[in-house]
Amino acid sequence: MVDTSSWHGKTPKRSGRSLNQGMDTAVAAPASKPSRRSQRNQQASSDAAAEPTLNPKAQRALKRQAARAQQELIQYAVFSLLGAVVVGLLLSLLVEPKIGIGALVAILCLALSFKYPRQAIFAFVIYLPFSGTVTYALGGSGILQLAKDAIYIPALIGVIQFCRKTKQPFIIPPALKLPLSILLTLLTMTLLFVNLPQQLAAPPGQHPILIGIIGLKVLLGYLPLIACIYYLIRDRNDLYFLLRVQVVLILICCSLGFVQYMMLKTGVCPGTTATGADGFKPSLAARCFFGGSLLYNPAQGQIRLPGTFVAPWQWGWFLISSGFFCFGTTFSDRNPFWRLIGLITLATVCVLAVLSGQRIALVLVPITVVGLLVLTGQVANLKRFVPIGIGMALILSILVAQNPALLSQRWESFQSRWEASPPQEFIREQFDWARREQEGILGRGVGRATNSARIFGQVELVETYHPKLLFEIGYLGLLATLSLYTALTITTYRAYRSVKDPNLRGYAASMWVFVLFISFFPYYYPLDVDPVNIYYWLAAGIALKLPALDRQERFQQDNQSPSKKRKLTKRELKQLKQQQAAETFD
Repeated sequence: MVDTSSWHGKTPKRSGRSLNQGMDTAVAAPASKPSRRSQRNQQASSDAAAEPTLNPKAQRALKRQAARAQQELIQYAVFSLLGAVVVGLLLSLLVEPKIGIGALVAILCLALSFKYPRQAIFAFVIYLPFSGTVTYALGGSGILQLAKDAIYIPALIGVIQFCRKTKQPFIIPPALKLPLSILLTLLTMTLLFVNLPQQLAAPPGQHPILIGIIGLKVLLGYLPLIACIYYLIRDRNDLYFLLRVQVVLILICCSLGFVQYMMLKTGVCPGTTATGADGFKPSLAARCFFGGSLLYNPAQGQIRLPGTFVAPWQWGWFLISSGFFCFGTTFSDRNPFWRLIGLITLATVCVLAVLSGQRIALVLVPITVVGLLVLTGQVANLKRFVPIGIGMALILSILVAQNPALLSQRWESFQSRWEASPPQEFIREQFDWARREQEGILGRGVGRATNSARIFGQVELVETYHPKLLFEIGYLGLLATLSLYTALTITTYRAYRSVKDPNLRGYAASMWVFVLFISFFPYYYPLDVDPVNIYYWLAAGIALKLPALDRQERFQQDNQSPSKKRKLTKRELKQLKQQQAAETFD
């Protein structure tokens, strides 16, 4: 069970002893009771036994501290709520009730996220897969699509303040500093020498500078999530809690996606009623309770469901990215129950990849699972691979046997799409077009091909990521971006290889493969849209934190008995100091 009692208060002050002495004392007291769990849960029991036993005085101090933190939370929440209500009422009376309600929620989120960045980051991760449903339930405004940033940005400011206060690095890993500096320099030059002149000559209704700001935010705005996740995860319990929450979210979203499909199939939702060319396009007119625009015209073999997201292509990439998180939990969670939940969720993702009509998900979900088996080495772990593989094959075989026509229809749709526009030819055409459109070494302007920036003016639709970068920021910008992604891929690989614990190593492998896959995938633009543009940095932060957790446990094991105690090296002292600072992040 995850101990969440310390999340609402600060870690007790440490004594003036040295770090070596502190480590010796922390691990000297073993658990007073032996475990009564079965042998399959001995690993979890041994983890619990490694926790230090507090004396009664320390326990009372922790209780008083928790009570003070709870009182502080209540007072801050009440004052924030009162302020938000006042502003909301004024805007409701002077402008419009919907704007007043939106302002109330936004102010409350901003205030609480700034005060409690750890909880805000969790809330941000939890809200993300439901953001499309919330957006269109409240009217579908373009501003509402940015509402999640009301949680993320204040939490980010809190992390920056924490790093300054504790003198911890904010750019993690250090290998990103050089390519990130070069890329930021090129982006700034493009904003000043391309977007700004466009703004001066822009017709009414066009805002190239705002387009550039949105483009910059989409490209690098969520990179600080690496630091947020790094300091959010204090120990193995935090890690498992975060990844289990992610799996539960995936299972809930897939269940809602299945409900959406059944409501369309049974006629509760009418589906696509438009005729002509509009009968082959997703639209908000066909929206069915969850998510946004959809296409449901089974008579023409056209089904593109959005699940809980704004549009079908976001749902497809959510399913693809979900395979990596589910795979990690299926093979690497220490609890057999959660490994079973991971397996069920992974099978559900495969089923929804078929039902939702997402051709790219239909192909990439099984390919990525097979690739993960090979690249993470789980295919050689027969003890876990054989039962999981048999269970997965059995589940999918039953579903295929019950719906052979549906699977055949989806495969034929994919084949027809491939024959009409082979991906390799499409990517080549996009590159040729982007090269022809170049007007200097800095490109056509930051954000000029970013879909989410269209609310501020006209943008180009470029359906592959790297030609899109070439169009916006030129050859130098494209090379700088690829250098950043390459540096991140290399550092996450090194982090994965340095982890010794089998379970943590399995998670690190899954996250590294996800970073590798998304960094260089040439088709479509997953790093430009939710949720992949967030999950990418989330996975990198998790992968980079795992070596620190692995070292933390090995420090405890090495110093658990007097015969094994040893002095820590300077490097280990530095790493331990950084880990202790992360434990105070709240």
